[in-house]
Amino acid sequence: MNLLTLLLICVPTSAFFNSPITSNHAVRGGVMQLNAAAANTSNRRNLFANAAVAASAILSFSQPSLAASESADLVDVYFGVGCFWHIQHEFVEAERKLLSRGDKELTSRTGYAGGTATDKEGRVCYHNLQGVADYGKLGHGEVVGMRIPKDKIGAFAKEYFDLFTEKGERVDPLDRGGEYRSLLGLPGGINNDYYKEVEAAAVAKCMKLELGKGNDPDTIGTKKVYVYDTTKFPFYQAEIYHQFHNDFQSPPYGKKYNSLANQAFEEGRLSITGCPDRI
Repeated sequence: MNLLTLLLICVPTSAFFNSPITSNHAVRGGVMQLNAAAANTSNRRNLFANAAVAASAILSFSQPSLAASESADLVDVYFGVGCFWHIQHEFVEAERKLLSRGDKELTSRTGYAGGTATDKEGRVCYHNLQGVADYGKLGHGEVVGMRIPKDKIGAFAKEYFDLFTEKGERVDPLDRGGEYRSLLGLPGGINNDYYKEVEAAAVAKCMKLELGKGNDPDTIGTKKVYVYDTTKFPFYQAEIYHQFHNDFQSPPYGKKYNSLANQAFEEGRLSITGCPDRI
């Protein structure tokens, strides 16, 4: 079922796929503030949220197949450092460069990981006025998850550490809190067969790896990256409106990039999360 057919009756396409940055990331550190513009659009957002709930009754909540190949050499990993919008774009480019993937083969998705809990329905959600499964309160950080060949873990780790500044900081230091900590997830965590390659990439950038225990604090000013075992700390896909979004750090990525969200949904690489839309 086409995502636009399902939701266009409730909200303009531009508001869903390429809405202004202030409407999505205006709230940081769990503090909610509504301005007059938000109040004027609350009815529209409620309609959209109701449509998403209805859609979830039609569509499966199960995770989509992230790659056409079922090869045992493909593994699920995730990386996070600050806001996930910018990080997703960078890993989309890494998939194209390192794996020669086209639009239909991209697996990078924004999401949450590193916490020890979900709500009773298994959800992890962005900050919202309803207080539903708030990822910050559940101890999760913003990440980008992807499915890659296991022998490329080292190459993707190098791409990840190249995202830090020369001082070992994230590019959006004004975002503070555990939600924006630096973290990565591998099958088996520090016991992964390719962990030494991750260590080498970290050392090359004078970064420190530390075993993540879950619900860990911010890493700002520490040059520290938490390492999680994905079997114990799985990835939770973020809401669709957070996928292939423009960010604070760069000029707009363009409508072709933004439209990848709809394409991924139609092809089953993105799913409805059951979380409230926007705030």
